[in-house]
Amino acid sequence: MSTGVLVRRPARGATALRGGRVWRPTPYQVFGLLFWLVMSLAYWRVPQCCDAGLHAAVVERLKDGLLHPRHPTADLPGAGSPYYSPYTVAQGAFARVSGLTGWEVLRVAGPVNLLVLLTGVGRFTRALTPRPWAPVLALAAMTLLWGTERAWWSGYLGLMSLTGNLGYPSTFAIGLTFWAWALTGTRARDARRVRFVGPSGLRGHTGYVALGALYGLILLVHPITAVAAVTGGAAFVLGGQRGRGAAAAVRWAVAVAAALLVAGSWPYFDVFALAGDRSVDAMHRRLYDGMPGHFWLALLGAPALWARSRRSARDPLVLMFVLDCTVVAFGFAAGHYTYGRILGLTLVPLQFALAVELAAPRPWRTGRRVLGALAAGGACLGFLTVQAGAVVPRSLDPVGFAQPPRWPAYDWAARHIRPGEVVVTDGYYAVHAIAGYGPDLAAPAWPDAALDERERLRRLDDVRAYLSPGSTRAERAGIVRRYGIRWLLLTRWHPVPEEAVVVAWSRRTGEVLARVGDHRSAPAAASAAGAPGARGAPGPRPPGAGAATR
Repeated sequence: MSTGVLVRRPARGATALRGGRVWRPTPYQVFGLLFWLVMSLAYWRVPQCCDAGLHAAVVERLKDGLLHPRHPTADLPGAGSPYYSPYTVAQGAFARVSGLTGWEVLRVAGPVNLLVLLTGVGRFTRALTPRPWAPVLALAAMTLLWGTERAWWSGYLGLMSLTGNLGYPSTFAIGLTFWAWALTGTRARDARRVRFVGPSGLRGHTGYVALGALYGLILLVHPITAVAAVTGGAAFVLGGQRGRGAAAAVRWAVAVAAALLVAGSWPYFDVFALAGDRSVDAMHRRLYDGMPGHFWLALLGAPALWARSRRSARDPLVLMFVLDCTVVAFGFAAGHYTYGRILGLTLVPLQFALAVELAAPRPWRTGRRVLGALAAGGACLGFLTVQAGAVVPRSLDPVGFAQPPRWPAYDWAARHIRPGEVVVTDGYYAVHAIAGYGPDLAAPAWPDAALDERERLRRLDDVRAYLSPGSTRAERAGIVRRYGIRWLLLTRWHPVPEEAVVVAWSRRTGEVLARVGDHRSAPAAASAAGAPGARGAPGPRPPGAGAATR
């Protein structure tokens, strides 16, 4: 967040010894701290869901083997997995030292990532304008001016989405992106001459090397966010560059070289090999569906962005918006839908242009007053229709705001499964969460460059064949041997195979954990686990735990 303001007052008494200066916090420091507290508590109160299981699994694998981690969710080698970035390796090292689980590390990471994001927003806004209230308005616009339909994706910065993704690498990368844009804008306005020192060095280029290293780090932490980071950085260079000719070219060449060197020297995976990877495009097709309902409130910033373009066609926010829209359109036209992941950052020029415009000192002209009223109404509409449930607990909610997703936890099942043992599940929640506790999946739910996509799809077909009602005991036994399956985690609608031993079940969801692929007797296994309703143990059978016909 931006620094405080030093106010000179008449020196009296002991104050005279300090020159009469009194520190006052800026508006953004006050509201930013309040926002950090509220959102951290909101993030902690909501059960982790969605991709959190994958990120917790990554931490668990690094905790188990920091230098040579296994595949994030399967009993396979993990070499080449892009999930093993500098950010997650640092998390894995922290988990090893602290003894925290992957899920607990995600909880700790949320407030840390939010701090990086908030300080980045403050620094970026100060690179656009010195107006003290601009960062506060930018934060409000960034979190409220989205749409009237919920958009829940990693990398989206609405209040509702932040409650789920604060602990993700994407949030950390976006915070670094705001810092990179601010520093790029500052460097672009630096018109000092370049002086050569020696045959290979440059004096005064340490800042450009550090800036390039920052972009390289963003690329490693979250490659798709790096696309938006680069387009934004290019907008500041093209729009704010004051230096001309060879001097400017040398400076930015140094930054680009540093970025490529940092990204290319990372030993866990080859980030440049991901450029042509299309394995995750299919799952991102939905990003382009329902865009008006997800984003239309951000268009309230269009008049402010248009006014900036009238003053200068090379305005960095204008260029950033044009470049981002071009990338998003290319992703749709080429079927490379993963590029749609930058849609969240595509709104930044609109939101921040509006904030800068409304932070202007009064008196306001009629147009600005109308724009301010519309922006306030849009923020209230966005809050009441989508975002309120993120920060208003259900127990204090007098209206019935839509709440963040509340996925079930699977610690009840994980306590019976040793890390690295293989699980098959037919549950949507379970397949996305169970690997975060240490077990492996027979078929990973997410594509990964460390595993050929054809092999992953083949494994998914085998899992479907195992779970098919028409499968025979011999067919299931063959699949169990092929993948070393030891556990079944089944919804209450799926019958338990006759060769499986029920060990535990969830009273909340009715899901069943059953053991397969060992030689223990059914009564002994059930007795050891103490699971109610398990074969060979007394107690009512949970819903859906009936034996299969084959």
